[in-house]
Amino acid sequence: MARPEKIRLGDLLVQQDVITDEQLKLALTAQKETGRKLGRVLVESGYCTEEGISKALARQLGAEFIDLKVFQPKPEFVKLLPEAQARRFRALVLDEKGGLLRVGMSDPTDLGAFDEIARIVRRDIDLAVVTEGQLLPLLDRVYRRTEEISNLAKDLTQEMGDIPVEFGNVLGIAPGAEDAPVVRLLQTVFEEAQKTRASDIHIEPQEKSLVIRFRIDGVLHVQTEADSKVSTALVLRLKLMSGLDISEKRLPQDGRFNIKLRGSAVDVRISTMPTQHGESVVMRLLAQNTGLLELEKIHMPPRVMERFRHAISRPSGIVLVTGPTGSGKTTTLYAALNELNNPEVKIITVEDPVEYRLPGLNQVQVHEKIDLTFSRVLRTALRQDPDIVLIGEMRDQETAEIGMRAAMTGHLVLSTLHTNDALSTPIRLLDMGVPRYMVALSIQMVLAQRLVRVICQNCIEPHTPEPHELEWLRYELGDRTGNFKYSKGAGCAHCANTGYTGRQAVYEFLEMTNALVEAANHGDPNEFMRIGREQMGGHTLRRDAVRLVVNGRTTIEEAMRIATQLDE
Repeated sequence: MARPEKIRLGDLLVQQDVITDEQLKLALTAQKETGRKLGRVLVESGYCTEEGISKALARQLGAEFIDLKVFQPKPEFVKLLPEAQARRFRALVLDEKGGLLRVGMSDPTDLGAFDEIARIVRRDIDLAVVTEGQLLPLLDRVYRRTEEISNLAKDLTQEMGDIPVEFGNVLGIAPGAEDAPVVRLLQTVFEEAQKTRASDIHIEPQEKSLVIRFRIDGVLHVQTEADSKVSTALVLRLKLMSGLDISEKRLPQDGRFNIKLRGSAVDVRISTMPTQHGESVVMRLLAQNTGLLELEKIHMPPRVMERFRHAISRPSGIVLVTGPTGSGKTTTLYAALNELNNPEVKIITVEDPVEYRLPGLNQVQVHEKIDLTFSRVLRTALRQDPDIVLIGEMRDQETAEIGMRAAMTGHLVLSTLHTNDALSTPIRLLDMGVPRYMVALSIQMVLAQRLVRVICQNCIEPHTPEPHELEWLRYELGDRTGNFKYSKGAGCAHCANTGYTGRQAVYEFLEMTNALVEAANHGDPNEFMRIGREQMGGHTLRRDAVRLVVNGRTTIEEAMRIATQLDE
């Protein structure tokens, strides 16, 4: 299409009956007071939607409106416009159509941007209209910085040459020396991890290379490979940032530091471990401004929600949430605390580390190096007259016994334990050496959970099960296997071609009934397991994963992956 003409947005929206004259006058007054763009004022005032404005502009210009929720831009065309210009002009090269480059712009009235984009891509362009709300998150996903990270790693390799890294050289890098290659590389890695929703960064030295991987939705993805020579410089810099001993390479070390990424504070937990080819580093990223979930928003099945709420509403007893590392246990417990938190109750948490900040709570960070252990803090916490105590993890017999004793003396105790399922949790506590009567009398409920990846709704498509998938489904669903439609994600820019976006928990729970208490007291694990299975009635983690499959939330492959973990 031809170069667009200048448009008066307010008059256009009134002309197309998107807003009224009165709403325009009010918005123009607000615009003068705040200095914000008219379109933003109209949307925030509730007079119209962003999509309504974009469609009106598209009609006026004779351009196409493109819904970026379902559209998949082609990577080879996206690269024609550098990221800096794409963000500056709020534009994205989508694809090629009729010999023209189709470019989506959130502000098609910006004639200067239109001309500059045409100059940069050196092609005739066909204007399409998109909403800014859909465009900005998509820019984060399509402009992956893998190539930039690789180039920065090469720069660092060239600067180092063949000379081994000396402590003094790294120490000489001042904290504010943003132009130092090692600092630029780390900054870019952290920013890319945040953009891709990575929960962990793995820096792994190999014999001839350094591999950097991100854990996204529970699965590791290779981000880049660099020369193995840069490994030492990266590790030393990270040790400096986290206050670790840079002269110690033979022993594992743990630390933490805070960084600011794109305006948000991120708490980084770091763990180093000596390996054959150097020190391996794993960093867990915890966004400090992450909003706490409410129980209604963590997608618990109604049956599980009802019993969990009943358990946490009791004045005493212990509620355990179990599962492997990274299964969302802390999120579930803090959703519960968020609901229980009110001025009438005193809540103390003992954690390592404190992952969420919640006003009104008394949160204590465990510090083993100064002997501020779980057991020591717990003893003190119970003298502080709490109503509810959260223990980050029951790591040993002493901590478990103190927590259970507190549960038996009028406190509600919430905690986590690393067990495979709900049924094995009481048995695990007995194996730790906790007295039988404590296990039998203090536990109110055990909630076990896992996280499964959710199918990307932008590229979801029907899926015909493979023979081995059908066989697995028949074991779970029997004759009903053919009654359902199954789905998968094809892979798109919104999900980095994985077919998944985000995760959702699956659950099972066990409540300590009189029969289970008696079985626990008699010390017969087989009888305990039999009664427990009868009580659960087939409502297992595996069955809950199948529920998400038949509801189109996850894939058969993902449910089978969870089932395999449970069978190990």
